[in-house]
Amino acid sequence: MASGQQRQDVRVGARVLIVQKQHQRTGTTTEGVVKDLLTKSPFHPHGIKVRLESGLVGRVKEILS
Repeated sequence: MASGQQRQDVRVGARVLIVQKQHQRTGTTTEGVVKDLLTKSPFHPHGIKVRLESGLVGRVKEILS
């Protein structure tokens, strides 16, 4: 189980759990497949921001595969 803080760990096509901006307070996660990496820096303490194939945008909390 990898956290989504390192950009090198997050791959396009990987199945991940993200937290969307409006769910940051509750920590509600959404599962999906990464389509685009939106964070340019190699590390982000709250998770790398991604766009899922469903179109949702959020920060990676956990990498499932």
